Amino acid sequence: MRYNKNVLLGGLFALSMAAAPAFGAVSSSEAARLGRDLTPFGSEKAGNAAGTIPEWTGGLTTPPAGYEGSGQHHINPFPDDEPLFTISASNADLYADHLTDGVKAMLDTYPTTFRLPVYVTRRTHAVPDWVAENIRKNAVNARIVGEGEGLDGAFGGYPFPILSGDSEQKAWQVIWNHLTRWRGVSVTRRASEVAVQSNGDYSLVTSQQEAFFNFYNPEGGEEDLDNVIFYYLSFTQSPPRLAGGAILIHETLNQIINPRNGWGYNAGQRRVRRAPNLGYDSPIAAADNLRTADDTDIFNGALDRYNWRYEGMREIYVPYNNYLLSEEGTKYSEILGVSHLNPDLTRWELHRVHVVEATLKDGARHIYAKRRFYVEADSWNTLLVDQYDGRGELWRVTMGMAKNYYELPGVWTALDVYHDLQARRYHVLGLDTEEPGTREFTNDVPNRRYFSPASLRRRSVR
Repeated sequence: MRYNKNVLLGGLFALSMAAAPAFGAVSSSEAARLGRDLTPFGSEKAGNAAGTIPEWTGGLTTPPAGYEGSGQHHINPFPDDEPLFTISASNADLYADHLTDGVKAMLDTYPTTFRLPVYVTRRTHAVPDWVAENIRKNAVNARIVGEGEGLDGAFGGYPFPILSGDSEQKAWQVIWNHLTRWRGVSVTRRASEVAVQSNGDYSLVTSQQEAFFNFYNPEGGEEDLDNVIFYYLSFTQSPPRLAGGAILIHETLNQIINPRNGWGYNAGQRRVRRAPNLGYDSPIAAADNLRTADDTDIFNGALDRYNWRYEGMREIYVPYNNYLLSEEGTKYSEILGVSHLNPDLTRWELHRVHVVEATLKDGARHIYAKRRFYVEADSWNTLLVDQYDGRGELWRVTMGMAKNYYELPGVWTALDVYHDLQARRYHVLGLDTEEPGTREFTNDVPNRRYFSPASLRRRSVR
């Protein structure tokens, strides 16, 4: 059945609106700050008083010499940069104000091996002009509907470049900016994920992945969304025990009214079946249970099981401009350490981040009782997450190793890394340096049937 926005707003959304008003949007005079003292995406354009965060001057929009186009492994645009200093367990107290609890715990847990090489901060994020124009429109039109479960009046750009309202409303807006962040129109790649055991052993799970970000459909608009933010396909290619399996996801805009739609293809049975358990804390088998369904993409899905609170802005060391981790030909064995990534290949920078805390609602179920998100202010990518168990103890630390994809342009993660401090294992998503290419972006708009369950079966049995 085709989703009709007008029916939804007039009927089903009314149920949510009866419980709580729509929140968001700022005045046209406030929105006029975008591109002036604020960047086109809402962050403060000026640098900080200490000079350790520079002014945003347009971001990185021009590829370096030798780069031939999307799909080619990226060339490091800052080859002459060297670490300014390194944070380790022995000197972490000197930098404590700029470290998350999760990063501090990593330093405490792995004091002889984990460290943060800190580089000069380069504010490389940028968006195309058409996305910037949509962001300006969204600033005065976008609203959160109900208890954070839906959006109205937003399309083709961050919905809330300028936060407004109370603590809960601002928290919802930050997370929705993350969920709908700019990552191009269509993207494909072949990449691997690994669960690294406490002794350093791992086995690759390799898949071909395709996504169409319907929220940024250049041929559409809000009225054409059909309640779908993006479509995602993944075909497992190895190891042999998993090869031939596939998964299809329609990520819905309002997951309370219409939960995420998912289908799986079983190669042995040659059948496509609905996959209802693809949300919240459902474990991901390929991740050896080190990643939940809503850990994927750092965070995804519905907000309804948590109480949300905005804790303000901080200056934090975050992984940024990580080109060494994604350099062509780098062996996975060089990237993957026993307990964490090889720190010599990582790059950390001081950036402004929005801090959002989510605590599990009474009566709600999730393996994480509390989560704290650190969302980078320029790109709205969540780059660090601290996740707590039911006893209130820090359990898992998530890191999004970001870099600028200058062909877009825009910042997204190169690798997503999930550390289990209690089991002393970790999971890495997105390895492709041993592949002939990396993410390939296009502005192609696929036929809707391309991401249908019937198409999933036809393509899986080829």
